[in-house]
Amino acid sequence: MLEKYGQDQKETLDSDLQERRRQQGILKRQNDSALVFKQQLKANSSLTEHPEWLDSIYQDHLYKLFLIAQGGKTPFKIVEYLRKSTLHGLDTNYFYLNAIGPLLRDMEQHQLESSSLKYREQLKLEMLMASALLRYSEAMQYGLIRPDSLDKNYFIKTQAPDRSKITAVFSAPDLLAFLDSIQPSSAAYLALQKALKSGKGALNRNKEDAEQTIKLNLERLRWKNQPDAQKYVWVNIPDFTLKVIEKGSAILEMKVCVGEGRTDTDPGTKETPQLNSMIYSVQVNPIWNIPASIARKEISRYASNDPYYLSNNDIDVYKAGKRVNSPEGIDWLSTDISQYTFKQRPGEQNSLGKIKFIFNNNSSVYLHDTPARSAFKKKARAISHGCVRVEKPMELAFALFGPGKTYDQIKTAMERSYPRAKYIGLPAKVPVYLTYITAWVDEQRLLQIRNDIYGLDDLLYKEMKAREMIAE
Repeated sequence: MLEKYGQDQKETLDSDLQERRRQQGILKRQNDSALVFKQQLKANSSLTEHPEWLDSIYQDHLYKLFLIAQGGKTPFKIVEYLRKSTLHGLDTNYFYLNAIGPLLRDMEQHQLESSSLKYREQLKLEMLMASALLRYSEAMQYGLIRPDSLDKNYFIKTQAPDRSKITAVFSAPDLLAFLDSIQPSSAAYLALQKALKSGKGALNRNKEDAEQTIKLNLERLRWKNQPDAQKYVWVNIPDFTLKVIEKGSAILEMKVCVGEGRTDTDPGTKETPQLNSMIYSVQVNPIWNIPASIARKEISRYASNDPYYLSNNDIDVYKAGKRVNSPEGIDWLSTDISQYTFKQRPGEQNSLGKIKFIFNNNSSVYLHDTPARSAFKKKARAISHGCVRVEKPMELAFALFGPGKTYDQIKTAMERSYPRAKYIGLPAKVPVYLTYITAWVDEQRLLQIRNDIYGLDDLLYKEMKAREMIAE
């Protein structure tokens, strides 16, 4: 009995040892597999702009295949979904479909003979698909280009890509349903998509130019910078128009003049910036504090040619904060212009007209009236120093203030024979957006295309083409 007990104990120990060795073998294979996976992740880090995101995702999945391991035709359905990126004006190869397609077919047909090679090919396919989904998730939710990286005059508050929202594609219970949920769905976007699919040109553009402009503006509409207020002022710079939008409809529309575009001698210092802010006040019968650049380049030149230019145009000159009584005696060609400041008094000649609409920004721009009414008869109205001249200042004031004593006060002050500058605050601030849109579908369902007056379409196209983003 003692001998049999010892034999049973030995067999039990041998069995335990075998089980431990088996578990150790499994663990070693898992560790080896994870090591290979990590090596492949590192080797293919250039596939994505966010390699650290992918590493974190696969760490959560214990460095195992999970995209191509999904049952049925799911990987093929993902690929078919990515092929629809052309409907957004995007190049399918930006989502690696030229590389994914053959690998996916090889995996399905079991054409690879070496099991180790097969695993590495599966890893390659997995990483291509994961990188493609990351790119697609970001493209649909935030766009692919950071607007402020292209335009030094871009100051619209725009949401940066949110990691958790982009990587949610990998944790969604239904991946395809998630891809459905992130499709841009604004009316403006869907209308441009329909115009792109139709393949028609616009009244002033051929088919190819229209298609390219649509694709660039689809990218702009993917940026998270659209207004969400019930009421706001919207200026489209290349269209030279201003609209007051309330509850999704335009309650007022007018022509505007915007800043001059760049030239051979000016790199764009007069361009109207893209920005958003809040209109909080108006100045009736404004005083124009003439910017130093305008004083240096223009006012001093006019004054040197005509000693009475300043007084004839109601412009006061100050030095060290004190008004200069006889600026006619100053030799503006030889004097240091930086020692002087210039202010234009309220009145009929004031370049700001009889009212300006004020909002905080770092570009010193605002909306304002103008005595130069003939400018609104021009088709191309990029003629200002950067501020936005409005065609119907009284109607804009009424749209912002509404009927009542305050609006009546503004109207009366603007009609005075002896105008005095006065600030009047808005009871409720109104958002204002200065934007740059060169393609849209209007209320009559006609595709509208505008000239790229600041060359921003060209910059965006070159960037997207260089990174193989835009469908050709």
